[in-house]
Amino acid sequence: MAFPSLPPNPSSAAAWRRRSGLVALLLLLLFLSFQVVVHVPSVRSAVSRRLFSDHRHRAAREASPRSCPGCGDLQDVEDFNKTIAYTDQDGRIKLFKVTAREFASSSIWENPLLPRDSYPAAEIQETVEEQQLAAGSEANIVSTAAVSATQRPDPIKLKREVFRRRRKEQRIQELLQMDKEAELQLRNAATNSSRNFDNKVKVSYNIWRQEFHHTNTDSTVKLMIDQIIMAKVYATIARSQNEPDLYASLMKCIKESKAAIGDAHMDSELDSSALERAKAMGHVLSSARDVLYNSDEVSRRLRVMLQSAELNIDTAKKQNTFLVQHAAKTVPMPLHCLHMQLITDYHLRDGVIKEYFQAAALKDEEDKAKLDDRSLYHYAIFSDNVLAASVVVRSTVTNAKEPNKHVFHIVTDKLNFAAMKMWFISHSPRPATVHVENIDNFKWLNSSYCLVMRQLESARLKEFYFKAHDPSSLSDGTENLKYRNPKYLSMLNHLRFYMPEIHPKLDKILFLDDDVVVQKDLTPLWDVDLKGMVNGAVETCKESFHRFDTYLNFSHPKISENFDPRACGWAFGMNMFDLKEWKKRNITGIYHYWQNLNEDRKLWKLGTLPPGLITFYNLTHPLDHTWHVLGLGYDPAVDIAEIENAAVVHYNGNYKPWLDLAVSKYKAYWSKYVDVDSSHIRHCYASKQ
Repeated sequence: MAFPSLPPNPSSAAAWRRRSGLVALLLLLLFLSFQVVVHVPSVRSAVSRRLFSDHRHRAAREASPRSCPGCGDLQDVEDFNKTIAYTDQDGRIKLFKVTAREFASSSIWENPLLPRDSYPAAEIQETVEEQQLAAGSEANIVSTAAVSATQRPDPIKLKREVFRRRRKEQRIQELLQMDKEAELQLRNAATNSSRNFDNKVKVSYNIWRQEFHHTNTDSTVKLMIDQIIMAKVYATIARSQNEPDLYASLMKCIKESKAAIGDAHMDSELDSSALERAKAMGHVLSSARDVLYNSDEVSRRLRVMLQSAELNIDTAKKQNTFLVQHAAKTVPMPLHCLHMQLITDYHLRDGVIKEYFQAAALKDEEDKAKLDDRSLYHYAIFSDNVLAASVVVRSTVTNAKEPNKHVFHIVTDKLNFAAMKMWFISHSPRPATVHVENIDNFKWLNSSYCLVMRQLESARLKEFYFKAHDPSSLSDGTENLKYRNPKYLSMLNHLRFYMPEIHPKLDKILFLDDDVVVQKDLTPLWDVDLKGMVNGAVETCKESFHRFDTYLNFSHPKISENFDPRACGWAFGMNMFDLKEWKKRNITGIYHYWQNLNEDRKLWKLGTLPPGLITFYNLTHPLDHTWHVLGLGYDPAVDIAEIENAAVVHYNGNYKPWLDLAVSKYKAYWSKYVDVDSSHIRHCYASKQ
C-alpha cells in the first residue's frame, strides 16, 4: 500500500500522523490475528478444557508445589502472560489473556534431564484430549466431563483391589514358607490333574438343533386325559339337567379321544388324529362350560371321581399283594418235578442208585463222629426246598478254605425227607459232611413241650388261614397279607428257637436260611467274640426303619413296659448262636413265655422275627454289615458293590431266586451255584422250556 505524502500544514501533519499510527496499529493487530487466530469453537473448547481441568492440577500443585520435576522452571515463568486473539461469530476480533498459572494448570512442563517414560501418564491422556477437543465442538466439553466423572475410582472397587493384592501377597508368603515335601506333593497333584484332564469335546449341544428336540414329551397326552376327565364331569351334569344333545356330544368326544390315546404314554405314540380330537374336545368343553358351569357342582363331581379313583387304586393294590403272595407260595413246575424225580429214585433204588446208597452208608459211618465234633464248623439249615438247600451247601463249600471241616445239619419235614436225602446222596459235596434229618424223628418236639406247635394245630389259627368268612380273613383286608403265608404254619420255621435240643453236644452253630448264598469263607465267624451274648447278627435299622416299633404292638402294656420302641432290629438268615450261653440264659424258656402271651396275636403278627427280637432282646451282638446283605428278594435298588463285597447275600422277601418273580439282576448270584450238570435238573428244567 502507498502512503500519501505529508501535508505542509503542521497542524494537519500532526493529525495525519495520528491517523497513520492508528492504521499501523490496526495492521499489526490484523497480522497478529493471522498468526494466532483459530476457529472460535476450537478456541473456546481449548480454553474451557483448560479451565475445567485447572482444579485438578491446581490442587495437586498447591498440595506439593515442589514435588514434581520441572517445578523450578514453572517458577521462572510465573509472570508469563499470553494473549490470544480470535474472531467471534460476527467477525469481531476478540482478545483473551491467559496467565502462566492458568496455562500451567493444563500443561506439563518438560524437563530435559528426565526421560520420557518418567512423565505422568496423564500427559498422554491430556494430549489425546486436547487433540479431540481441537477437532470437536463445544458438546465435547460436557461429554468429557461426564467421562471424567464416570472414570473416578469406585470405593468398592478400590476395596476389592486392596483385598486381591493382600490375598496375593499372603499366597506368595505361604508359597515361600512351604517346605520341600509339601511343594513336591502340590506339584505331583497338579501333574496328575493335568494328566487326567480330558479336553475332548464329547458332544456339541445346541437347543436349536433338530436332534436335540425333546420328542419324549407327554404334554399332549396329559392334556387329552384332563379333557376326558372334565368331559365326564360335564356329561354327568348334562344328563342330570336334561341336556341330551350336549351329553351325546361329550360322550362322543370322550370315545374318540380315548381311541386316539390308546396305549400311548408319550406324544410320539399318539395317533395322527390326536390333535384334531383334542381341538374338537376343546370346542365341546367350551360350549358345555357356557351352558353347564357351576363351580360348586363341578367341585362336587370331581370329589366323587377322586374318591372312586382312590377306592379303585386301593382295590388294585390289595389284588396285587394277594397275587404276589400267591405266586410266592406256589411251587414252580420244575421244582416240583425235581422233588418227584428224587423221591422216585429214593424208593426204587435200582441200578446206579444202589451204588449211591452203599457209598453213602459207608460215608455216614465215617462221618458219624464229625456230627458232634466241637472243633469243626457246624451249620444248621431248616428247609423243605431241595434246590435252595443245595445252593446254600454248595456255595458254602465252594468258598470254604478247609471244606473238610464243615458239617451241615439239614432238617426237613416228612414229605420232603426222601427227596432231600436222595439229592445229597447222589450229589455229595465232598469233602464236607451233610447230615439230613426228619423233623418227625424229634420225639421231644410235641404240643405238651412246644407251645407254638399247639397253637399251629389250633382250629382258630387254621380258620384264620383257610376260612374266608373269618372277620380277619383275606377278604376283610384288615390284616397285612404278608403275615398270612402258610409257611408260618410249618414247624420248620420255628426250629431255630430249639437249637440246644437239636444239637445238645455243640457249643456254637451258624444258622443259615435256605434263601441265602454264601460268597466268602465263613470260618472267621467262629472267632468273633460275642461278648457274652447269645446271638450274633447284622443289624438292619436305618433311621426310622426296622426298629422294634415296626414289628411289635407298643399299644399293648406288656410290650411298652418291657421294650424300647427305638431299639434296633436285626435279621434272621445268618446268625451265630452261642449254645453255652443259650442254655445258661434259658432262651427257649423265654421264647415259650412270650409265645404263650401272644396266642391271640395281640403282641405281634405271625412270623419268627418278632418273637426273635423279644427273645434275644439285649442278648444280640451286632456283626459287621459286610457279613450279611439283605433285600435281594424285594428291593431292586440294593447297591451292587455291597452285594459283591458281602459274605452272605439274602433273598428275603417274595421274589425268591428260583421263582419267575425274581429280580433279574440278582438272579445270577444264586444260579451260578445250581448244579446244572445234574441229570434231574436238566430233565425237569428242559421240560419247562
